[in-house]
This record gives sequence, C-alpha cells and structure tokens, in this order.
Amino acid sequence: MEQQIDTIFVDLGDTFRVIRKDEAYQSEAKAVIARLLGVDGDPAAFYREVIEPRYDKYREWALTFYCEAPVKELWTRWLAYDFPRERVEAAADEMTCAYRKTKGERVVTDGGAETVRELYKRGYTLGIVSDLVGVQEVDEWLDRDGLRPYFKTVQQSSVCLIRKPHPAIYYYALAECGADPKRTCYVGDNLARDIVGAKAAGLGMTIGVQYPGKKPQEVTEANRPDRFITHFAQLLDIFPAIR
Repeated sequence: MEQQIDTIFVDLGDTFRVIRKDEAYQSEAKAVIARLLGVDGDPAAFYREVIEPRYDKYREWALTFYCEAPVKELWTRWLAYDFPRERVEAAADEMTCAYRKTKGERVVTDGGAETVRELYKRGYTLGIVSDLVGVQEVDEWLDRDGLRPYFKTVQQSSVCLIRKPHPAIYYYALAECGADPKRTCYVGDNLARDIVGAKAAGLGMTIGVQYPGKKPQEVTEANRPDRFITHFAQLLDIFPAIR
C-alpha cells in the first residue's frame, strides 16, 4: 500500500505541532484579550469565568455541525457579544491569536520539520488539513519557520469554514493539489475526526498518531487507521523515495 501513495496530508494540533505549556506566555495571552476588550480586573479570572465557558458552547456547536465560524462571528456572536461590536470586530483577529496562545506555545514536534523536508525531497506532494480558529497564526508560522514551500495546500477550518470529519475539507485539499484520493494518505492524532473524515473522503491510507504520554483512544472499525506511529519521523520508515 505504501508504494502507491504519492500525496501526504497532515493534521497540525498534536500531530505536526504540539503545545508547550508556559505559564507566563499563557497569562500574557489572557491579558491581551482583556486589554483589547477594555476589561478591568484580573484577566485570568475574566478568561476563566467568561471566555472559557463561552468557547465551550461555541465548540459544542462547531462539532455538532462540522463547521467553523468566521473570526468576527466567533467573537461578536459567541465570545464577546456583550461588548461594543465595532471594538470587537476590530480586535477579532488579534484576540483569536491570543486565545490560541492561552493554551500554550505551539511548536513543531521533534523531528517534524526535518521529516517534512525529507518527504518533499523523496518526491511526495504534501499538504495540511487542520481544524483551528483564526486565519493569521498558521500563515505567520509557516513563513517564520520556512516551511511554506513544502506544502502545496493548506486547508484550515477557519478559512473554508468546514471541520473534520466532514469530507469536504479533504476534497478542497485534493482539488488544490490535483491529487488522486486513492494515492493520498492522511496523518492525524484524533481518530474520530481525522481518520473517520479521511476515510469518508476516500483517501487510500490513514495513519494514526499516538505520541507517548497521550491518553489512548478507543479504536473501532470505523476509526481504525492503517498504521500507528509514535514519532513523526517514523513516516520516513513508511514512505520511501518515489521512483
């Protein structure tokens, strides 16, 4: 099966990128949100008591309908609907970046960049298909880390407004690459979304990521990937150079 694959799409969160906890970094992000909204008092308390529970409700809606709200909608309808609309809309992009940082600093997993460069060198077409809020963070990160040239497509739920496991987000990636689904592999950590969605889109191979220390997921017939890896660089053992 591996020799038939010529296109590889990867997930971002807990697959190609992981979260590094940093209390000062996360606290500063909460302070940014409070400042942009003009909130007095403890930013951490405001985040914990207002933003976090509102985001939980938004996420429940997003997962129910397999969609992502545009950034301005996210803040004016869900997270800061009781603040002046003009102020919220003006700060929406910056607040979304800050919200992401409240969870920690996102960094490429060990060996990730080297693996991507090597797969590209071996002749594979590479792409990103990821669920996340915000439209600035990923572009800035790809440019900052010099990784943009290696990915022919970057599909984000925050841009196409569709979340996995809806197959359409994979269709967009396939179309942009001109890839054959049967010759495409998807690599992701969330079996219920990443793997189920990739199978629904007709991708020819799926690989589940189970990094050490992560809680094991229930594997079913519907979400069972073709392979599991415990380190991103193990993709190099699966995918030889394309002749």
